[in-house]
Amino acid sequence: MGESFLDAMGSIGSNSEFSEEEIAQAAKLKKKHGGTLRENLERLRGETPSDGLVFGGGTDPITAQLAANHERLSKEIRELNANIERDFGIRPAAVSQTETAAASAPEETKALEGEEALEVFEGTEDAVKQHVFGQAEYIKRLVIAFKRPFVMPPEGKQARNSLLVTGKPDTGRHYGLEKLAEELKERKILKNADISRIDLTAYSDSAAENLFVQDIYAALAGPAQILLFENPEGCHPSFLTQLNTLVTEGIFKLPGRYIMQKGNLVNVQNSLASSAVSEITAEGKYLVFLTEKSLDKAAGILGAPFIDALKGDVCQTGAMEEEAYRRIAETELAKLKDKAGRQVSLTVSADDSFLAYSAHCADRQAGVRGILDFYEKVLQALAQARLEGDIDKGTELVLTEEGGKVSAKRGEERIDLSRYLPERYRGEIEEIRKELDGIIGLTEVKKYILSLEEYYGVQKRREEQGLKTGEVNKHMIFTGNPGTGKTTIARIVSKYLKAIGVLTGGQLVEVSRADLVGRYVGHTAPLTNQVIQSAIGGVLFIDEAYSLYRGKDDSYGLEAIDTLVKGIEDNRDNLIVILAGYSHEMAEFLTANSGLKSRFPNLIDFPDYTGEELYRIAQTIASSKGYEIDESAREPLTLYFDTVQAVNAAEAGNGRFARNLVEEAILNQSRRLTAEPEASLTTLLLSDFETEERKI
Repeated sequence: MGESFLDAMGSIGSNSEFSEEEIAQAAKLKKKHGGTLRENLERLRGETPSDGLVFGGGTDPITAQLAANHERLSKEIRELNANIERDFGIRPAAVSQTETAAASAPEETKALEGEEALEVFEGTEDAVKQHVFGQAEYIKRLVIAFKRPFVMPPEGKQARNSLLVTGKPDTGRHYGLEKLAEELKERKILKNADISRIDLTAYSDSAAENLFVQDIYAALAGPAQILLFENPEGCHPSFLTQLNTLVTEGIFKLPGRYIMQKGNLVNVQNSLASSAVSEITAEGKYLVFLTEKSLDKAAGILGAPFIDALKGDVCQTGAMEEEAYRRIAETELAKLKDKAGRQVSLTVSADDSFLAYSAHCADRQAGVRGILDFYEKVLQALAQARLEGDIDKGTELVLTEEGGKVSAKRGEERIDLSRYLPERYRGEIEEIRKELDGIIGLTEVKKYILSLEEYYGVQKRREEQGLKTGEVNKHMIFTGNPGTGKTTIARIVSKYLKAIGVLTGGQLVEVSRADLVGRYVGHTAPLTNQVIQSAIGGVLFIDEAYSLYRGKDDSYGLEAIDTLVKGIEDNRDNLIVILAGYSHEMAEFLTANSGLKSRFPNLIDFPDYTGEELYRIAQTIASSKGYEIDESAREPLTLYFDTVQAVNAAEAGNGRFARNLVEEAILNQSRRLTAEPEASLTTLLLSDFETEERKI
């Protein structure tokens, strides 16, 4: 029954300040839109409804202030409820389940299901393959994974879908996902094409719990509907357990009760805060896990329940074929022509030799990245030529290649583009070789280091010819007495392997037992993992590595070794570990873990220096300090070095012994020059090397 006019009059009181006409209009609005009669009367007069609290329509300042305060508090409550709903997936109790379900689904996709969804997805696969070449099966699997929740809707709090992406780097794993996201946005299947990327190697240490929780919360609460978890093999196992629950149950369980405070999660375990939560849901999100590992190895890392929860949505990129690389090269050439016209005002075309050469830049294990880098360098060279004034605006150029040299033809003139690029790579290698040549002795050691370039060169050629390539175990053991150059060679190895493209960073991280072994239970593994992470891309050099193993009762040392072995396996493509120490002790050390010996097949012995080599080292050290050793001291010093080395080279210190002797001679020369002011300031005599205890 509708409310009569008399009923309406009675509901606002007999002494109403509203006219009968206003009350009649308000009654119609109430019937049409709901709300109380008082609220509709206030709306008619342009006043803010007072949520049932009547402050009157006058202009009394106190009344007006009360009304303003009430409205402000009401607004803050509404905003707080909205934030709780957005951040934690929780709706206030007053909101119905129907409203919750409607609001949680994206507006563009909530009605899509069954055949209607299949129709909207029709043609998506072909559209993405226009941009991603040579990975038809991968794109097909991706589209199926993103289509699945519209045909088989997730239950409860689960994510829309979870999937695993595997494959080698630079085979289109990221690019395919990005292009699919863009296509789904265009079709209004997704609200946006954003991908929230989370590198799980940032959480290799259990101490990173707070960072992990904050980052996962931000991703789940953010606008991106695709969450990309990269490198799960580098994540601490405890965090993988939480992600496993997120995939299997749709819940990210927080390690306590939290509230939002200034954009951050704050633990309120002992607080009575009513808005605190202990979990976040994955509703509305696609969870994508990306790894280079095979499915079997990924299952070992993530667990069988995780793999079972994927419903078969494992998307793997395959080996790229030559035709795919050529199509990618054609696409990049078209981009180069456009950029050359817009950015450097040149009209550029290319002949077949240039296009074929650019496609082959995918060889040498570079993949698609090799082609992209090549075209970037060509554009850089064209821009530099314009900046230097060697090519005028509007010039027509034909890009070509001959004998491995890329040129730009201007009529009959050939312009070598390589001379416009900053010198790098080969020059870096030559400098390192010179440094290696400058090291005295260690002939066999230097031969081994240089042989690595030859090995990788052959592997590149094999790949170019479509032959199977192998991967050499690069980890090494340096044995020898102190002062034989082990640390110096390790530093050169790190720079050298970066220069030839084996490592990405080239840094040397030098540590000992104290840097790896913790001081209390639970401290060692995080400490060792932290050191490993700092060395990724370079060389981890562990001096006196045998000190890690002090017998079977050394639980901390054994934990460090076990963690090291796992770290080596997880990062074998971009980390080299060198263990250094005495020969006998290192042989015993390799028995501490069954996996050690097989991972360190390259045993390099650093022999003690001969007397002649130590004399040459002494000359080099003296020269670096601005001195020279008098020629008359050569033979006596060489004989003295031979004698010391024969007696006890280990305790003498080899190269360190020569350095100490030169520094002592410089001090002695200073005393001599006080009495001989006319003598040479730069010459070290034999007498400068002698003391009362030592006659040479």
